Amino acid sequence: MADYAIGDIQGCYDPLQRLLEKIHYNERQDRLWFVGDLVNRGPQSLQVIRFVKSLPLKPIVCLGNHDLHLLARIFTHPVRINKDDTLHELLQASDSEEIGHWLRKQFILFYDATLNIVMCHAGIAPIWDLPTAIKLSRELEAVLHGEDYLYFLNNMYGNEPTHWSNSLPRLERLRLICNYFTRMRFCNENGDLNLSYKGTIADAPAHLFPWFLVPNRIEIPADIVFGHWAALMARSPHPRIHALDSGCYWGNSLTAICLQDKQRYTVSCA
Repeated sequence: MADYAIGDIQGCYDPLQRLLEKIHYNERQDRLWFVGDLVNRGPQSLQVIRFVKSLPLKPIVCLGNHDLHLLARIFTHPVRINKDDTLHELLQASDSEEIGHWLRKQFILFYDATLNIVMCHAGIAPIWDLPTAIKLSRELEAVLHGEDYLYFLNNMYGNEPTHWSNSLPRLERLRLICNYFTRMRFCNENGDLNLSYKGTIADAPAHLFPWFLVPNRIEIPADIVFGHWAALMARSPHPRIHALDSGCYWGNSLTAICLQDKQRYTVSCA
């Protein structure tokens, strides 16, 4: 048995199948981990999510920002539609609501103590240690899994607040937890979240840092697996931080890593 973590698929079903062939995936023995953004922008979101949902060995799925957007599209009214959405087929499917209820019950963060590996979509806030990150992810998951999920989905969107405090009002607290785990790229030296800068690391303003390079970042004593940041092309300067988004939707590649030996596998998405 092996565990494989797979980068952002974003509705690209065919490359996913080629990647599984390349790793000689055995559906009865191997466990798949997905860093999130199963859907949207690519043309095959419905096929991707039905496939993942049907896997015989239950996969580990962490929600990404596009997955949460899908939940908002399914369950909230009026819906917020982004110009790049490619969710129409999924939203019109007879099982769309069933898919939504399955999806909302997935993870924000997953930690495997045996492998000592933690996975989430965008990363772990540089101001949180591992127990705090786990606790806060469970707090958000409890809302998404429970009866309050509509309350959160209807109030999820927004870039504020940016500064973490345990005393934040409930809705602002949940939104910031969500934004750290699913949208984060850059923070300032205090760990405050910056969602306005969307350029390269090389061109970033002097006061902004990739979350994993923030000075005095609290070190996580585990390997971190994340996606979300296609511009990194699945590369990280930190030996225990494993970036997996290699820009499949953008015509680059789809990446997997075997979590036992850290061997990487890629297939072209061109």
